Order: sequence, then structure tokens, then C-alpha cells
Amino acid sequence: MIEKREASLHELCTVLDFIRWGASRFSEANLWFGHGTDNAWDEAVLLVMHGLHLPPDSRPEVLQARLTMDERREVLGVLERRVNERLPAPYLTHEAHFCGLDFYVDERVLVPRSPIGELIRNGFQPWLKVEPLAILDLCCGSGCIGIACAEAFPEARVDLADIDDGAIEVAQININRHHLNEEVRAVQSDLFSGLDGFSYELIVCNPPYVDARDLAEMPEEYRAEPGIALGSGDDGLDFTRRLLREAAHHLQPDGLLVCEVGNSWEALEQAFPQVPFTWLEFEDGGHGVFAIGREELLAYQSCFDAE
Repeated sequence: MIEKREASLHELCTVLDFIRWGASRFSEANLWFGHGTDNAWDEAVLLVMHGLHLPPDSRPEVLQARLTMDERREVLGVLERRVNERLPAPYLTHEAHFCGLDFYVDERVLVPRSPIGELIRNGFQPWLKVEPLAILDLCCGSGCIGIACAEAFPEARVDLADIDDGAIEVAQININRHHLNEEVRAVQSDLFSGLDGFSYELIVCNPPYVDARDLAEMPEEYRAEPGIALGSGDDGLDFTRRLLREAAHHLQPDGLLVCEVGNSWEALEQAFPQVPFTWLEFEDGGHGVFAIGREELLAYQSCFDAE
């Protein structure tokens, strides 16, 4: 193995050599893509450029540049980790993009990829009836949703809440990174337990919602993400049931709850067939996100309490 690696270091010379070699190894290893890129070539470009401390969209002339031996070792090490450890690329680069913003990520949080970003860019219209002055990003992970909301609604106070201390640490890194300490705070909270006395015009939640079957069948790249942020019982709705029971009490009049449940949307419809969830559609792709107002939550409170 060592001899083969040393041979690669001498045979591969240019940036393009390493991109081509990386893409070939990724395809050979049947890696799964879906954490920022969707194919082996783009993933190799991303990781090679990261190893060289260059932007992925560098000038084409860079492709023919010859690497020093130290650079070759650095780049090869990143590509090998992607194959051997099956880590999502953002865990290797510690960079992820969401809603036009850059975020720090590591294994303590999910890699940002929610279609809710499209709703943020559109100001949650036409479902949000009031200008939000207080916003909650519940199950915040990296804080990407709440921080993007803070950028979209500069007059609002934003809380980022998560049950996991590690996630809160990452969210605080991103608050600092975007210089939003005056507007955004990170709070450790199991659902609303750490948020007593606070209410919001807008609650956005991307909770754990993967059902037991989907969780068992996930590719290894997804298994590298924190399990606490993915699985939520047999039907994926353990957390969402709790959220529906409690959310109305933390919303202002005319307040709105937006929640992602992904493939568990059918299970939610079956669990609460009488509740008028509004299922949102996305031009950029995505599904399984509903919106429901405070008044509707209160009107169907008995249904949620009965579960």
C-alpha cells in the first residue's frame, strides 16, 4: 500500500492529474454524493482545490500547474480520506454553503442541504403574514437556517436552539463567523425547554425525521452524520409530534411554523388526516416541508395531544 501511494505521488504531477485520479477512485469505490456535489468529478475538483488552498472556480490555467511534493501529499491525503473513511466532503473541508452563505461544519452537525433555503430567499411568502421580529431556528445544527434568516430579516432577533451541546458549539462558531452576536444567540434546549418565556413570529425547524427503515438503508456517507439529528422513531415523527403539541404556545398571534419532515410526510398525513398542513413546493427541488399557522395549531390541539 505504501509503495502504491509513493508511486502515485511520482506519477501524478498536475492539478488535472489529481482531479482525474480522484474522480476515477471515487467512481471505482462507488461513493455516494449528495453533500454539496452530485458526481465524482465535481467532488474531486472540490477536494483537490481545497488541498491546494485554492477556490474551486480557479482559472483554467491552474489545471496544468505542477504540484510540489508536499502539495501532492496533502491532496492525495484528502482524496484517500474521502475513499477510505467515506466522510462527506464538507467534513473534510469544514466548509458548506447554504442560502448564498458559507458555514463551518464538522461531524457534530448535519451538512446543510435543506430546501428551506429557497423559502428564506423568498421571505417565506406568501405564508408569513407578519414581519418577524423574533425567529427561532429549532434543531439548528450548524445554525445555517437561523443565520440565513437573520440576514434576510435584519430587524429580527434570532434564537438558534439544539439539544446537543456539540451542535451549539458549531452554531456559535458560525454566529461569530458572520458577526451576528448582537442579533443571534445559540441556546441549548430540548425542544422548548430552554426557551421558556419566549415566543416568535416564525419558528423554522429541520428536526430529525428519518424513519427506522430509511435510517438502516442510508449510504455510509450519511452514517457519518450525527445520528441524533437524523433518526426519530419507527415512522420518523417522534420529534415532530412533540413539536406540534407545543409549538402554538411559543408562537405570536399570526405566527407561522415551518417544518421539514422529508420522506416522512406521508406518515404525518396518515397520523393527522384531519389537519390542514400546507405542503410547500420548490423550484430548486425538495419536498416534505409543511407550513401551519398558530391558529390552525390551536384549532387542532386536541389531535396533537391525543397522539
